[in-house]
Amino acid sequence: MKIVLITPEGPTSRTGNRVAAARWARILRRLGHRVRVASDYDGQPADLMVAVHAWRSAAAVERFKSMYPARPVIVQLSGTDIYHYIDVDPVRTLRSMELADRLVALNDLAWRVVPKRLRARLGVIHQSAAPLPGPRRPSRGAVVVSVIGHLRDVKDPLRAAKAARLLPADSRVRVEQVGRAYTPRWAARARAEMATNPRYSWRDDVPAAAVRRLLARSHAMVISSRSEGGANVISEAAVAGVPVLASRMDGNVGLLGTDYPGYFPVGDTQALARLLQRLEHEPRFVARLGKALARRAKLFRPAREIAAWRRLLNRLAP
Repeated sequence: MKIVLITPEGPTSRTGNRVAAARWARILRRLGHRVRVASDYDGQPADLMVAVHAWRSAAAVERFKSMYPARPVIVQLSGTDIYHYIDVDPVRTLRSMELADRLVALNDLAWRVVPKRLRARLGVIHQSAAPLPGPRRPSRGAVVVSVIGHLRDVKDPLRAAKAARLLPADSRVRVEQVGRAYTPRWAARARAEMATNPRYSWRDDVPAAAVRRLLARSHAMVISSRSEGGANVISEAAVAGVPVLASRMDGNVGLLGTDYPGYFPVGDTQALARLLQRLEHEPRFVARLGKALARRAKLFRPAREIAAWRRLLNRLAP
C-alpha cells in the first residue's frame, strides 16, 4: 500500500511523537509498504493514512477523509490527546477519532478515557526498544538516577532533583537529566537547580547514543510525568534492565502494570525520596523492581511491535 504518515512539527526532531513516527515509518516500509512522512496532508493520493496525534492532525485527517472517504485512517492517540485535548477541545479531538477507522493507543489503560462508542476501534501497540549495544554497567562512583525527557510542565522534570535534596548527607545518589528545555524558563530553572543542588546535573539535549550510554550506567530511571500516553523511555529502560521509579498515573501504570512496586504519587517529592533511599540501601527492593520489570520487558520487543502493525494493516487492507 501507499501510506502517508502525518506527524506534526515539534520543537525538536526527538520529541516522542516524531521519534515514534520515524520508527513506525521504518516498520511499515519493512512490511513492504511505500511510506511518505509529512507534517500535513497535501492532497497527494494514498491508500491509507496514519496520523500521529488526533488533535494536532485533525485538519489532515478531515482533508484525507473528504477526498477519499472509503480509504482507511489510523489515528494514534498521544498522551495530550487523551489526557488533555479530549477535555479542553473535545470537538476537534473527537472529530479525528470519529473519522478514524482504527485508533491506536500506547498504554493498556487508555481505553478508560476513550468514549464507549469508539472503543471497538481502539487497539494498543506498545512502543518497542532495541537492547543496549553492550552490557549494562551501573556506575560505581555514585548511585546514578537518570531522568530522560524534555523539560516541560507535563513532565514535572525537576521532581527527582527535588527528591534528591531530601536525602541524607551521606547519600551517593546523583540525578543526571537529559532533554531539551521547551522554554527559556525551564532552562533557567534547570541551571538554577544545578547551581544549588550538588546531586543534580542537566546536560540539555543529547544524541540517542548518549541517552543509551546514560541508561547503561544508571542504577534506576525516574519518570515523574503528570500525564503520559505511553513513554518510549519506559520501554527502553525495561529492555535495558534499568529499574524504573514512576509517577502513578495511567500512562505509566498502563505500561508497567498495576502491581509494579516502584510507583510514587504524582508530584510527591517525599515519596520519591523514600524510593530513592530504598534504591540505595535495599538490595531486595532493587531485585523486586528488576523482576517486575523483566515480566513486562517482553511487551517492548521490536518483533512484537512489527507483528502488531502487520495485523492492523491486514485488517484494513483492501
